[in-house]
Amino acid sequence: MSLSRSVSMLLPASALAMGLSAGSAAAANGEVVVFETEAQQLTTYAAPQGCEKLPLAAHVLVNNTDGPVRIYGDPLCMGPSVTVLPGYGSHVAPGSGSFSA
Repeated sequence: MSLSRSVSMLLPASALAMGLSAGSAAAANGEVVVFETEAQQLTTYAAPQGCEKLPLAAHVLVNNTDGPVRIYGDPLCMGPSVTVLPGYGSHVAPGSGSFSA
């Protein structure tokens, strides 16, 4: 296969991949709710977009958005993550976690 043919086949695939990733940057519809302790009000993130640092005492995250939410163990949304589907929740590690929607 010639180089020009390879490049011409890769360009549409690259454009499609970039379009899909750009579409995922939009804010999620709905909210993410975080439970900390019985003595604190719930923390609510309306239409979350991008990386959000979890409160220090975060205990449970509930995904009330229309898309998946990823939970990370670090404050910068890097490294391994757990996906929480819409309508579900998950325990989170207290301290320095984050999530992205």
